[in-house]
Order: sequence, then structure tokens, then C-alpha cells
Amino acid sequence: MGLAATGLVLMAPVATAQESRSGPLRIEITEGVIEPLPIAIPAFVAENAGAEQVARDITSVIAANLTGSGLFREIPASAHIGRIGSFDQAVQYSDWSAINAQALITGSASTTSDGRIVVKFRLHDVFAQSELGQGQQFVGTPADWRRMAHKVSDQVYSRLTGEQGYFDTKVAFVAESGPKDARRKRLAVMDQDGANVVYLTDDASLVFSPRWSPDNSRIVYTSYEGGTPRVYVLDTRTLEKRPLPGGEGFTSAPRFSPDGGRLVFAAGQGGNSDIFIMELASGQVRQLTNTPAIETEPSFSPDGSRIVFESDRAGTQQIYVMSASGGEATRISFGEGRYGAPIWSPRADLIAFTKILRGTFHIGVMRTDGSEERLLTSSFLDEGATWAPNGRVIAFFREVPGSEGGPGLYSVDITGRNLRRLPTPGFASDPSWSSLLP
Repeated sequence: MGLAATGLVLMAPVATAQESRSGPLRIEITEGVIEPLPIAIPAFVAENAGAEQVARDITSVIAANLTGSGLFREIPASAHIGRIGSFDQAVQYSDWSAINAQALITGSASTTSDGRIVVKFRLHDVFAQSELGQGQQFVGTPADWRRMAHKVSDQVYSRLTGEQGYFDTKVAFVAESGPKDARRKRLAVMDQDGANVVYLTDDASLVFSPRWSPDNSRIVYTSYEGGTPRVYVLDTRTLEKRPLPGGEGFTSAPRFSPDGGRLVFAAGQGGNSDIFIMELASGQVRQLTNTPAIETEPSFSPDGSRIVFESDRAGTQQIYVMSASGGEATRISFGEGRYGAPIWSPRADLIAFTKILRGTFHIGVMRTDGSEERLLTSSFLDEGATWAPNGRVIAFFREVPGSEGGPGLYSVDITGRNLRRLPTPGFASDPSWSSLLP
């Protein structure tokens, strides 16, 4: 079974008797210390019989999403003075300001005669005593309830930060099992919060480096299915897969262009690899680099005009940028240590990378010209950075040393704050964050 699309629908704004306007409440995200915004999220109201559980579940997921971002602090229900008896009741803002809430989310859930779920919400600026934006409602099947919670979370996050949310997304990764010296691997996909894990391949062959297409309809990855590393393209709806056509030797490190029409990857023989690009419609392949060095891990800029990649052409592993049509490459990493696995931010302002310095691994970011390098993590082994679609959060995997150790998925803010473990059923590596779901 593939990753089927849902019938989730964003409906018209919810009408309100109060004036709805954009208020002054806004989290300013800077490089300094951020004090999480106190937010009250009373349980969503069940508007009819049978909606009680889904109302509670949706409230719980919204709270987990927002607090998990590190930008919000939920005021516990035990501290609430105000009570929300119905979705349309007037808000007594004094009850919420008394517990120092700066923002308030009110919402409801109901079921329809044809079995669908309707979720409504409003966001309030407590101190300004007004709504922030207009209330909205979502309609979907019972299977869509988590997506509706994620979409509400995205709306709240966006209104309070001015940035795009990232909760209604998925993460592809390599699920690992078995002893360290005989690890079995298969492709898996989950919601960004660890729910709804789906396995896309079996563990008969080693797989690594899954990467989403921009529209989330395909995943490219590298597999040893034929005995030699080779790139495969998997349809996320049908789970049909096909190897990348042509080429001898190994192919690896595939990644889509921003328009989804091209694929850039590394290929080579005998310990050497170069960067190639393929036009997916025609199958035409062009070689972009031609050196005796190992050149791999290419990644497009968001406008598709440039490619960042790693190379040891200067004697050590470093990061280079070149035109997407090939030609001369410019080195941008000049700090101490080795640099690898670069990936361009969707906001075009930063490049994330792995750095190895005196035996320690780091996930870091730098400007696209190599300036303002900043290390976000430090451990025995941190690798495989991938960007959330808003360019604010990076996921990666961290390996635990020892015979019983294994990799797990983590996320961190680009400021280096809010390091979190992402829940997975077992060991996991090579994460890839999807775009926002439609």
C-alpha cells in the first residue's frame, strides 16, 4: 500500500462576532536567547456525541507540535481559570491574562452524518484581547485527524512567528535493525512527529540516502539490490521502483532539482566518483565534474541554478559550489577540519553540512559563500543533515558508540537550540524531510 493522498479540505474562514485583525503579538526569532511564548490550549470542544476522543487527541497533538518547536510553552490545564464550553462563546480574556497566557487557541471538533470530521479553531492575542487572523476549519476523514492537528499547528506557528510552519510534513529515513556487524536496513516514512510509520521496502538489500521529490510523489535512494550501489526511483503512491537507467559502476547520493525535472548524483568506478545530472524526461545524462578526486553529495540551490557538493580535490574533504551546468567550482569551506554532505537551505540563505574536527562530528551551517560558519551539534557521530521546508529546523542522525549502540534521528534549530530526539520504532538513519503536504 502506498502513501495515499487524503481528502483533507481547508474550508472558508469561521465567522466571528468579534472583530478579527492582526495584532501586535509576534515572536521575534533572533540569534539571542528566546524565551518560549506562554500559550494556553484548552481542550477542543466536542460539538456532538462521538467527537470527544478526537477533540482530545487533536488538542494533544497541537500542544506537542508547538512546544516541541521550542518557541512555545504550554500553560498546563490545571492552571486554567477560564473554561471554554462552546466554540462560539465569548472569550473572557481576563481569565487568561491572569495566568500570564500571551496567546490562546480555542477550537472544536465534530462529526458529520457521512462520517467526516470537522475541526475549527481560533487564535487569540490575550493582551490585545482580539483574534489574530480569522478562524478556520478543516474537513476530512477520521484517518485525517492528525493532519488536521498539524495544519492547525502550522497556522498558529505562522501567525505567531511570521514564518511558514513545518508540522504537516513527513520524514523518510532508513530503518535499521539487527546487530551492529550485520545491520539490516529498509526505507521507511513517518509523520514529522514520529507517527504513522510506513515501510516502503523490505530489508533484503542495504539501502541509504532517501531523498524526496519536490512534490512528494517520488523518493530516490541508493540500494545494493543488484550487488553494486545504484540509484532507484520509488513512486510513493504505488511503491513501484525502478533503477536509474544507464551507467556502469556505482551511482549514489541522488537528489532532485527544485522543479523535479532533473536528478543530480555521484557515479564512478575504481574509488573515484564525479557529479552527473540527468534530465528525467529524456534520460539524457551529462557529466558535470571530471577530476581524479572523490566528488559526491551534490545538492541544488533553491532556484536550481547552482550545485553544492563535497570533494577532496584539494587533498581533504571540503565543500564546493558550481553552476548547475558544470564548469569551474569555487571552494567555500576554509575552516579547520573536514567538511561533507552539504545541503542548501530552502530559504537559499544557508548551507548545512557535516564537519569532522579532531575526531568529533558536528552539524553546522554557513552562508552560501562560506562565511559565518556556525556549529550546531557535537557528538561521536552526527551526519545526514536535512532541512525542514521552512528552513528553520534541521534533522540529522546521531550514532551511539559501543557494540549495542546505533543511530537515531534528531532535530535542532538553526540557532543551535532545541536539540530533540525524533521518535522511531528502532534504530534510524539518513533522514529526508518532505515538503509541506498538499
